[in-house]
Amino acid sequence: MSQPPFASSALDEEIARAELYGLLARLWIAAPDAALLDALGVAVTDAPSPGGFLEAPWRDLVGAARGMTPATAHAEYEALFGGVGRPSVLLYGSHYLSGFLNDKPLAALRADLARYGLARDESLGETEDHIACLCEVMRYLIAGDDAAIANLKEQQDFFARHLQPWAATMCDAVVQQPQARLYASLARFTQAFIEVEAQGFDMMDGR
Repeated sequence: MSQPPFASSALDEEIARAELYGLLARLWIAAPDAALLDALGVAVTDAPSPGGFLEAPWRDLVGAARGMTPATAHAEYEALFGGVGRPSVLLYGSHYLSGFLNDKPLAALRADLARYGLARDESLGETEDHIACLCEVMRYLIAGDDAAIANLKEQQDFFARHLQPWAATMCDAVVQQPQARLYASLARFTQAFIEVEAQGFDMMDGR
Protein backbone atom coordinates (compact mmCIF):
# COMPACT_ATOMS: atom_id res chain seq x y z
CA MET A 1 0.00 0.00 0.00
CA SER A 2 3.05 2.24 -0.35
CA GLN A 3 2.42 2.70 -4.07
CA PRO A 4 -0.13 4.98 -5.72
CA PRO A 5 -2.79 3.68 -8.14
CA PHE A 6 -0.74 4.45 -11.24
CA ALA A 7 0.86 1.90 -13.54
CA SER A 8 3.39 1.96 -16.37
CA SER A 9 2.68 -1.33 -18.16
CA ALA A 10 -0.26 -3.62 -18.93
CA LEU A 11 0.79 -6.08 -16.21
CA ASP A 12 1.35 -3.27 -13.71
CA GLU A 13 -2.08 -1.90 -14.57
CA GLU A 14 -3.82 -5.20 -13.83
CA ILE A 15 -1.94 -5.57 -10.55
CA ALA A 16 -2.84 -1.99 -9.63
CA ARG A 17 -6.51 -2.57 -10.48
CA ALA A 18 -6.67 -5.65 -8.29
CA GLU A 19 -4.90 -3.89 -5.42
CA LEU A 20 -7.21 -0.89 -5.67
CA TYR A 21 -10.31 -3.06 -5.54
CA GLY A 22 -8.77 -4.77 -2.51
CA LEU A 23 -8.12 -1.43 -0.84
CA LEU A 24 -11.66 -0.24 -1.54
CA ALA A 25 -13.05 -3.46 -0.13
CA ARG A 26 -11.01 -3.04 3.04
CA LEU A 27 -11.99 0.60 3.58
CA TRP A 28 -15.69 0.14 2.87
CA ILE A 29 -16.10 -2.91 5.11
CA ALA A 30 -14.67 -1.26 8.26
CA ALA A 31 -12.76 1.77 9.45
CA PRO A 32 -9.01 1.62 8.80
CA ASP A 33 -6.80 0.49 11.64
CA ALA A 34 -3.51 2.13 12.61
CA ALA A 35 -1.45 0.04 10.18
CA LEU A 36 -3.61 0.95 7.20
CA LEU A 37 -3.72 4.62 8.15
CA ASP A 38 0.06 4.60 8.43
CA ALA A 39 0.40 2.93 5.02
CA LEU A 40 -1.94 5.44 3.41
CA GLY A 41 -0.15 8.28 5.14
CA VAL A 42 3.16 7.50 3.42
CA ALA A 43 1.67 6.59 0.04
CA VAL A 44 3.12 8.33 -3.01
CA THR A 45 0.65 10.77 -4.50
CA ASP A 46 2.31 11.94 -7.72
CA ALA A 47 1.49 10.11 -10.94
CA PRO A 48 4.27 9.39 -13.47
CA SER A 49 2.50 11.83 -15.81
CA PRO A 50 0.86 14.73 -13.94
CA GLY A 51 -2.84 15.33 -14.45
CA GLY A 52 -4.03 11.71 -14.43
CA PHE A 53 -7.73 11.28 -13.69
CA LEU A 54 -7.13 9.42 -10.43
CA GLU A 55 -4.29 11.61 -9.19
CA ALA A 56 -6.33 14.37 -7.53
CA PRO A 57 -8.87 12.11 -5.74
CA TRP A 58 -6.05 9.78 -4.65
CA ARG A 59 -4.11 12.72 -3.21
CA ASP A 60 -7.28 13.87 -1.43
CA LEU A 61 -7.79 10.41 0.09
CA VAL A 62 -4.18 10.19 1.26
CA GLY A 63 -4.42 13.66 2.77
CA ALA A 64 -7.60 12.78 4.61
CA ALA A 65 -6.00 9.60 5.98
CA ARG A 66 -3.04 11.60 7.27
CA GLY A 67 -5.42 13.66 9.38
CA MET A 68 -7.08 10.63 10.98
CA THR A 69 -6.44 8.44 13.99
CA PRO A 70 -7.95 4.97 14.33
CA ALA A 71 -10.40 6.38 16.87
CA THR A 72 -11.58 9.25 14.67
CA ALA A 73 -11.84 6.96 11.64
CA HIS A 74 -13.89 4.45 13.62
CA ALA A 75 -16.17 7.19 14.95
CA GLU A 76 -16.77 8.48 11.43
CA TYR A 77 -17.49 5.01 10.06
CA GLU A 78 -19.99 4.31 12.82
CA ALA A 79 -21.67 7.70 12.38
CA LEU A 80 -22.14 7.07 8.67
CA PHE A 81 -22.75 3.35 8.36
CA GLY A 82 -23.36 1.94 11.84
CA GLY A 83 -25.27 2.83 14.94
CA VAL A 84 -28.73 1.81 16.13
CA GLY A 85 -31.50 1.77 13.53
CA ARG A 86 -31.15 2.79 9.90
CA PRO A 87 -27.64 4.05 9.02
CA SER A 88 -27.15 7.48 7.48
CA VAL A 89 -25.91 5.77 4.31
CA LEU A 90 -26.62 2.23 3.15
CA LEU A 91 -23.85 0.36 1.37
CA TYR A 92 -25.96 -2.34 -0.29
CA GLY A 93 -26.66 -2.58 -4.00
CA SER A 94 -30.24 -3.83 -3.63
CA HIS A 95 -31.23 -0.64 -1.84
CA TYR A 96 -30.12 1.50 -4.79
CA LEU A 97 -31.26 -0.85 -7.55
CA SER A 98 -34.73 -1.74 -6.25
CA GLY A 99 -35.37 0.43 -3.22
CA PHE A 100 -35.37 -2.55 -0.87
CA LEU A 101 -32.77 -4.56 1.00
CA ASN A 102 -32.39 -8.28 0.27
CA ASP A 103 -34.38 -7.91 -2.94
CA LYS A 104 -34.18 -9.35 -6.47
CA PRO A 105 -30.79 -7.75 -7.29
CA LEU A 106 -29.26 -9.69 -4.40
CA ALA A 107 -30.75 -12.94 -5.71
CA ALA A 108 -29.29 -12.25 -9.16
CA LEU A 109 -25.91 -11.50 -7.60
CA ARG A 110 -25.97 -14.74 -5.63
CA ALA A 111 -26.64 -16.67 -8.83
CA ASP A 112 -23.53 -15.16 -10.43
CA LEU A 113 -21.43 -15.82 -7.34
CA ALA A 114 -22.56 -19.44 -7.31
CA ARG A 115 -21.44 -19.74 -10.93
CA TYR A 116 -18.01 -18.46 -9.84
CA GLY A 117 -17.94 -20.94 -6.98
CA LEU A 118 -18.00 -18.13 -4.41
CA ALA A 119 -20.07 -18.04 -1.23
CA ARG A 120 -20.85 -15.49 1.45
CA ASP A 121 -18.33 -15.05 4.26
CA GLU A 122 -20.64 -15.43 7.25
CA SER A 123 -18.05 -13.89 9.56
CA LEU A 124 -18.46 -10.49 7.88
CA GLY A 125 -22.09 -10.16 8.85
CA GLU A 126 -22.90 -8.42 5.57
CA THR A 127 -24.88 -9.53 2.54
CA GLU A 128 -23.08 -10.10 -0.74
CA ASP A 129 -24.33 -6.84 -2.28
CA HIS A 130 -22.33 -4.73 0.18
CA ILE A 131 -19.98 -2.47 -1.77
CA ALA A 132 -16.96 -4.02 -0.08
CA CYS A 133 -17.99 -7.55 -1.06
CA LEU A 134 -18.49 -6.50 -4.69
CA CYS A 135 -15.07 -4.86 -4.77
CA GLU A 136 -13.56 -8.05 -3.41
CA VAL A 137 -15.25 -10.07 -6.15
CA MET A 138 -13.82 -7.70 -8.76
CA ARG A 139 -10.38 -8.17 -7.22
CA TYR A 140 -10.84 -11.93 -7.53
CA LEU A 141 -11.96 -11.67 -11.16
CA ILE A 142 -8.79 -9.70 -11.96
CA ALA A 143 -6.23 -11.59 -9.88
CA GLY A 144 -7.69 -15.11 -9.70
CA ASP A 145 -5.94 -18.13 -11.17
CA ASP A 146 -8.93 -19.67 -12.98
CA ALA A 147 -8.87 -18.16 -16.48
CA ALA A 148 -12.41 -19.38 -17.12
CA ILE A 149 -13.59 -16.94 -14.45
CA ALA A 150 -10.78 -14.44 -13.96
CA ASN A 151 -10.87 -12.69 -17.31
CA LEU A 152 -11.86 -9.33 -18.76
CA LYS A 153 -15.22 -10.51 -20.09
CA GLU A 154 -16.35 -11.74 -16.68
CA GLN A 155 -15.04 -8.56 -15.08
CA GLN A 156 -16.97 -6.43 -17.55
CA ASP A 157 -20.20 -8.38 -17.12
CA PHE A 158 -20.03 -8.43 -13.32
CA PHE A 159 -19.13 -4.74 -13.15
CA ALA A 160 -21.98 -3.76 -15.48
CA ARG A 161 -24.59 -5.81 -13.65
CA HIS A 162 -23.69 -5.42 -10.02
CA LEU A 163 -21.48 -2.38 -9.42
CA GLN A 164 -21.67 0.32 -12.09
CA PRO A 165 -25.45 0.97 -11.91
CA TRP A 166 -25.44 2.19 -8.31
CA ALA A 167 -21.95 2.80 -6.90
CA ALA A 168 -21.81 6.47 -7.93
CA THR A 169 -25.20 7.15 -6.33
CA MET A 170 -24.02 5.60 -3.07
CA CYS A 171 -20.85 7.68 -3.19
CA ASP A 172 -22.91 10.85 -3.71
CA ALA A 173 -24.91 9.96 -0.61
CA VAL A 174 -21.70 9.65 1.42
CA VAL A 175 -20.27 12.95 0.17
CA GLN A 176 -23.48 14.75 1.17
CA GLN A 177 -23.12 13.72 4.82
CA PRO A 178 -21.72 16.61 6.91
CA GLN A 179 -19.84 14.21 9.21
CA ALA A 180 -18.00 12.57 6.30
CA ARG A 181 -14.34 13.48 6.02
CA LEU A 182 -12.22 10.42 5.32
CA TYR A 183 -15.19 8.67 3.76
CA ALA A 184 -16.10 11.66 1.61
CA SER A 185 -12.60 11.43 0.16
CA LEU A 186 -12.97 7.67 -0.24
CA ALA A 187 -16.32 8.15 -1.97
CA ARG A 188 -14.87 10.65 -4.44
CA PHE A 189 -11.94 8.32 -5.17
CA THR A 190 -14.32 5.38 -5.59
CA GLN A 191 -16.42 7.40 -8.05
CA ALA A 192 -13.35 8.32 -10.07
CA PHE A 193 -12.09 4.75 -10.12
CA ILE A 194 -15.50 3.41 -11.17
CA GLU A 195 -15.55 5.94 -14.00
CA VAL A 196 -12.09 4.87 -15.15
CA GLU A 197 -13.18 1.23 -15.05
CA ALA A 198 -16.35 2.00 -17.01
CA GLN A 199 -14.35 3.84 -19.68
CA GLY A 200 -11.93 0.95 -19.93
CA PHE A 201 -14.71 -1.57 -20.42
CA ASP A 202 -16.36 0.69 -22.99
CA MET A 203 -13.12 0.74 -24.96
CA MET A 204 -13.25 -3.07 -25.07
CA ASP A 205 -16.52 -2.75 -26.98
CA GLY A 206 -15.15 -0.03 -29.25
CA ARG A 207 -17.60 2.57 -27.97
